[in-house]
Amino acid sequence: MSTTGATDPLAALGALPGVPESVESVRKAVDRVYGHRIMRRRSNEITSEAALRGARGSAALSGADWVLEEVRRRTDFGSDDEARTVGAALRLTAEAGQLLSIWRQSPLRVLARLHLVAAAASDPRVGRPRQDGEPVEEPLVELALPDAAEVSGRLEGLSRLIVAGGPAPALVTAAVVHGELLALRPFGSHNGLVARAAQRIVLVGSGLDPKAICSAEVGHAELGRAAYVAALDGYASGTPQGMAAWIAHCGRAVELGVRESTAVCEALQRGAA
Repeated sequence: MSTTGATDPLAALGALPGVPESVESVRKAVDRVYGHRIMRRRSNEITSEAALRGARGSAALSGADWVLEEVRRRTDFGSDDEARTVGAALRLTAEAGQLLSIWRQSPLRVLARLHLVAAAASDPRVGRPRQDGEPVEEPLVELALPDAAEVSGRLEGLSRLIVAGGPAPALVTAAVVHGELLALRPFGSHNGLVARAAQRIVLVGSGLDPKAICSAEVGHAELGRAAYVAALDGYASGTPQGMAAWIAHCGRAVELGVRESTAVCEALQRGAA
């Protein structure tokens, strides 16, 4: 993502062909689920269920594709790599809601905290951007790995854009944060989980999804890892078409998250009838 050549690069991305339509479609979908009558009485239950399903979806994209009921019933998340991935996703989902007030002032501090929570290790590399020569564990993403200087510069640019704010739609900002973190892989591990948690923070903190019920992670998992990687390749290309395709992919993921929470609302309504 380039931060030069425009006074508000995020707003410029929002004007790409097809992006305004994606933004409007997401807004209408979110409005519909927030208007569901169950939301007036049982929104906390919807939020809790969306968090669980979102964590499951994020873990699936990082290679731990467990069925929802397994995630729901398990209490031990340290027994193997998949269990640790699911545990990290659950911790990040819980932590994200505690970091909203810090994000707009210090996004890099939030990203460091997210990595600390995900890794849950005492390794000195945890919670700071990687240095040249340090390995990166992110098997899903096969893009060329930027060097430490590029990572630092682009993270600073992303931070400035977030702190400055602007008129860009929440979907666009969330997609750029998500895509940039995946493309950079600034940490030695758990970059996908951190990127998706950061996307959640943007969607919630922007006011688009204040109750955190529209889990994009659910949609990304449903769309599949192959589609996810292909869309990310478009983002990394930096072309208008590729960027627009990534934003549209993220928009579709949010809409599928909305559909999931709508189904939860309908199930609760049937149970209350």
